[in-house]
This record gives sequence, structure tokens and C-alpha cells, in this order.
Amino acid sequence: MPSSTCTIVTVERQLTAVVRESVPFAKIPDAQRSARARLAAVLPTLDAGPLGRTCTRWTPPAGGMLPMEMGTIVARAFQAVGDVVPSDLPAGRAVHFSMKGSFDGLPGAWETVFAWCTAEKLVPAGINWEIYGATADAELYALLA
Repeated sequence: MPSSTCTIVTVERQLTAVVRESVPFAKIPDAQRSARARLAAVLPTLDAGPLGRTCTRWTPPAGGMLPMEMGTIVARAFQAVGDVVPSDLPAGRAVHFSMKGSFDGLPGAWETVFAWCTAEKLVPAGINWEIYGATADAELYALLA
């Protein structure tokens, strides 16, 4: 993927309803499916307003585990219900990359983002997220320090 496809954007804070888990890389697909099922059961009961696109926020791995927040963008704050809790996608300057194709391409897409940051002498803040479209495409964001 050409590095010229990365851009710097200013993003607004977006509220989310998420399930938080730290998972080993090999278990990410299972964790996503499980979290999405739990969210689907609870989202209709939340007073969170209209639902937006699905998303995953993550921070750098520690001890072989990836800390993740798997969720959905929501319109307003709400009270936690079980393991579905309020969170957000932060505001600020971020590197953006549009990934087209299968979710199998996510690791390579993130490599593109972080290689571009290195080449441009940009310092990621350690908060990263993906916003998913109706197809397998995803918008990737890495908040800048």
C-alpha cells in the first residue's frame, strides 16, 4: 500500500458504547464476535440515541495482549449495563488511512500507518481506532501526541 494514502486529519470526539477486553492476537476475531453479540443484546435497551458505525479502539499491546474496546458510536452518554460501558473516540490530530478489502488486511494497514508516522517523524499517542463501513472496509486512525 502506498504511504501517500495516509493523511493528517482533525477528529472530533465521538461517544461510544463498548465492551472492554484484553486479548491475545490469535483470539481477536473470537473476541470481536463475542463482544458484538453482547452489544447487540444490550444496545436496544440503552438510552444512547441513534447508533452510528461500529468501531474498535485499542492501545499498544502489553504482555502479548491487545487492550481493546469493541463497540458502536452512539449519540449521547448512557449508564453502563453489565459489561457494555460508555467510552469515546478522542478528539485531536490523527493519522488517517482508508483500508479497502477484507479485515485480514488490518495488520498490514496498521503497518502502513505506523511506517508513515515514522517516515514523517510523527509520534503516535498510543490511542488507535478503526471505524467499520457496511462492507469489510475500515477507516483507521492513530491519534498523534
